[in-house]
Amino acid sequence: MKYRITHRTLYQYSQLVGLCQNEARLQPRDFWRQQCQTSRFDISPEPGDFHERQDFFGNRVAYFAIQQAHQRLVVTAISEVTVFPRQNRDDLANLITWEQVREQLQGSPTQTQSQSQGHYQQQTNFDELLDAKLFVLDSPMVVAGIELANYAQNSFSPNRPLVQVVTDLMQRIHSDFTYDPSSTTIATPLSDVLQFRRGVCQDFAHLAIGCLRSFGIAARYVSGYVETLPEPGKPRLVGADASHAWFAVYVPGSGWLEFDPTNNAVPFDQHITLAWGRDYTDVTPLKGIAFGGGQHTLSVSVDVLRLE
Repeated sequence: MKYRITHRTLYQYSQLVGLCQNEARLQPRDFWRQQCQTSRFDISPEPGDFHERQDFFGNRVAYFAIQQAHQRLVVTAISEVTVFPRQNRDDLANLITWEQVREQLQGSPTQTQSQSQGHYQQQTNFDELLDAKLFVLDSPMVVAGIELANYAQNSFSPNRPLVQVVTDLMQRIHSDFTYDPSSTTIATPLSDVLQFRRGVCQDFAHLAIGCLRSFGIAARYVSGYVETLPEPGKPRLVGADASHAWFAVYVPGSGWLEFDPTNNAVPFDQHITLAWGRDYTDVTPLKGIAFGGGQHTLSVSVDVLRLE
């Protein structure tokens, strides 16, 4: 599937802004499930400084600074992306238990390589395993704890394959929590989400990640989009016409498998990935500092158009 994504952000200020500096993670990344053909920015006022780089996680980052006075900032990112209809799943992913995965993540790569516990370890990419260890640790917005572990406990049956554990957890979050954009903000703690059982896609991704990390499983946050138009006969997916979020779990020997608890779905050919990191703070679509400006209003619009 080929898509054109148009993501427009508008800031309006009550007073003049003399200088602003910004970082945007609005360009889709390339990996086994998708390829970004083109990506460009339209920024008004025109920035005096603009350059691109990759961050620690391999996400594409655009930095720009505007040094002329303005009361209105418009940032539009336009990208064309091809999403390949295939899944990174195999028999190995369906067999390895969550305890085996936790044991590999807790040991050193050299220790794991020397163990003789079957073909799981033999097929593990140890550089990938070492990288995955970062996603077991607490992060700014996701701190593992007893409340999260208690909620997740029913999914973590002894000797249960990790893929089954995560699928069950995803389904329970989808069933137990209500999608309610008015119930949370970017600063709402996970404890409130868990208590009131309401939130948005960002909250549900953070919740799942926290549950998995509480059991020593590596999980990362994924930002992106969902196709605007539903498949024939299927309901419209939550997250269309806006940024979306889901999560991925590391399975040794199979890599990172993605899950969308908001829609109770496995990302396939309707999910377009922008960036990934430990939590939302690593992949914020647009952030920066402005000198002056007084009060401001923010509006965001997203259009995901299928081209093929």
